[in-house]
Amino acid sequence: MSQLAESVSKRLFSLDVFRGLTMFLLIAEAAGFHHNFSELVEGTAFSGFARQLHHHPWNGLRFWDLIQPFFMFIVGVAMPFSLRKRLAQGDRKQVTKHIVRRCFLLFLFGVLLHCVYSHALVWELWNVLVQLAFTILIAYAIMNLPNKIQIGISLALLVLTEILYRAYNPAGPYVQGHDSFGSYIDMLVMGKVNDGYWVFVNFIPTAAHTIWGVVCGKMLLSHIPAKEKIRPFLIWGTAILLLGFALDLLNITPIIKRIATSSFTLASGGFAVLTLTLFYWLIDIRGYKANWLKIFSVVGTNSIFIYLFAETVGAQWFRGFGRIWTEGLLAPMGLSEQLIMVLNALLVLFIFWYITYFLDKHKIYFKV
Repeated sequence: MSQLAESVSKRLFSLDVFRGLTMFLLIAEAAGFHHNFSELVEGTAFSGFARQLHHHPWNGLRFWDLIQPFFMFIVGVAMPFSLRKRLAQGDRKQVTKHIVRRCFLLFLFGVLLHCVYSHALVWELWNVLVQLAFTILIAYAIMNLPNKIQIGISLALLVLTEILYRAYNPAGPYVQGHDSFGSYIDMLVMGKVNDGYWVFVNFIPTAAHTIWGVVCGKMLLSHIPAKEKIRPFLIWGTAILLLGFALDLLNITPIIKRIATSSFTLASGGFAVLTLTLFYWLIDIRGYKANWLKIFSVVGTNSIFIYLFAETVGAQWFRGFGRIWTEGLLAPMGLSEQLIMVLNALLVLFIFWYITYFLDKHKIYFKV
């Protein structure tokens, strides 16, 4: 997501923290924390909080639905920082080759992750890395255009999404099930549909998240005084957030993360812009740079690596490895199995975090 995070962080520690916190939450899920914590607190006052750590089944918005939009938005914010020197030198051809190569690898990693999940060779394109490969290409293709034109293109992608879904199934474009434009494309491309109703063409509307990130990144790089950058972020972040919820409340287009409706893209994009604004104001403007923030920032310095590691080797080996110790030491003490599994997840999460800390301390960065 930002393999040039070291150079970016020299300018924006807030972006490093935002990226790192997002990745920290992602690897926490891979460590098993979300699932085990939900089982531990089921039926208690904390069950509502635990529910926020899982995707909404259909129409609605939970905290966990924001993580992928944050992920894709931060990629966009980092792009102007990581590419500015090469583009300023007029090395457009080499930059394009670099972007195409990176997107191909992300696509490949996304496909391979589905094979790992299925323990078999499968052709499935629902992973976030596959989506990201397409959204980066779209955002890069237009990133040198004026900001207003980029925003216009992003909104056009949302309108296109509306047209495609409504034209395919005018009677129920967003009814839960597999009779949607997204499922139709999945059958054409993969010959199957997803049991959880995720669809491959989500990259069309969610490209807006990466585009908006690029626009924000360009503004952050501009010579406008820092405090003056806050105002447009607040205005536009609030505007698209309210518009997204208005479309849902007025029964025009429901907020559905699984098929990335336009209302979902707008609402989650608004949250992404406002969250960046909060971090930027607190850390880079107000100067709050407490040492504990580095707990999160180091996770973002090798973001793609730790995501792949956690989702493959980490999830399949480290959970079982940790359980040898947690269960062996804590079960004789009378702790419940649910609590032991939560503690095991925290142990695995610590191992993941320490790997990123070790790599960052030794200036080892895996680039894609």
